[in-house]
Amino acid sequence: MAQSKTLDVVGIGNAIVDVLVHADDDQLDNLELTKGTMALVDEEQAERLYASVGPGLETSGGSAANTLAGIAQLGGRAGFIGRVRNDQLGSIFAHDIRSVGARFDTPAATDGPSTARCFILVTPDAQRTMCTYLGASVGLDPGDLDLEMVAQAKVLYLEGYLWDSDEAKRAFIAAAEVARANGAEVALSLSDAFCVERHRDSFQELVDGHVDILFANEMEITSLYKANSFEEAAEQVRGRCRIAALTRSELGSVLLNGSGTHVIEPVKLGPLVDTTGAGDLYAAGFLHAHTQGESVEACGRLGSLCAGQVVTQLGPRPQVDLRQLMAQHSLSQAS
Repeated sequence: MAQSKTLDVVGIGNAIVDVLVHADDDQLDNLELTKGTMALVDEEQAERLYASVGPGLETSGGSAANTLAGIAQLGGRAGFIGRVRNDQLGSIFAHDIRSVGARFDTPAATDGPSTARCFILVTPDAQRTMCTYLGASVGLDPGDLDLEMVAQAKVLYLEGYLWDSDEAKRAFIAAAEVARANGAEVALSLSDAFCVERHRDSFQELVDGHVDILFANEMEITSLYKANSFEEAAEQVRGRCRIAALTRSELGSVLLNGSGTHVIEPVKLGPLVDTTGAGDLYAAGFLHAHTQGESVEACGRLGSLCAGQVVTQLGPRPQVDLRQLMAQHSLSQAS
């Protein structure tokens, strides 16, 4: 990787404020929500849902934004591109991501839909059920791109949710072309199994032709290749990109690079509270170590450590010093 780069990772994704609330199964049934899934809602539904849930924790979220915030907290040089509206939630989003040291320079929209929000209902078993209003975030288009920022990244990180918007997809491709032209790697998170089902063919083409590092959980990778098992899906993706980082919840993760297979054990740091952000923070740890020149195994171990921490708390942004945590677990060489 070029050493003259001024940023380690630049991410592009939905700029969302998460509203996290505790709920039980009866409440999910009353709201007609399917446990463990992510559903898209319109602004009217979002307002109705907001009025029906109890007190919540409002914190900046969005899959790629969580990853970039995690990289910044680890000491990496991170930048994020995503669209918010000039409203209260937009201000919350911008403040939170900048406060951890990540660059966020995308101008707020002055008209159109309000800032995106995601209602995350966490049940006692730590499962999360999400209802997302994408609002201003889906208005992201090539004009929102800071291509100079993209050109300065070692890795461009993209979230699969962008594929639901044609304009955002155009921005996605334009950024990838600039990254490639400037010697950067392109990383992709598949984001959600239902998102994969909606765009399976184009995701397969993307992985085959444009992606260096792929992040996916077990459901997403089996959906991508319509496989009957995780093992079958893993063999399908092997060799299609430089590295495939496949997470498996309590089973840890499996890293595929070339003919190599590396099984990474999960890290348990306390009781399971909320799985929101686990995959995002896994990607943060992995990419931070990767941009510092660490081995694939070391990347997976740092990813597992970061994921293991975030599931012990409510919300997707770590509430501890990740650099200190890294040093405590003898992973400070990745800093």
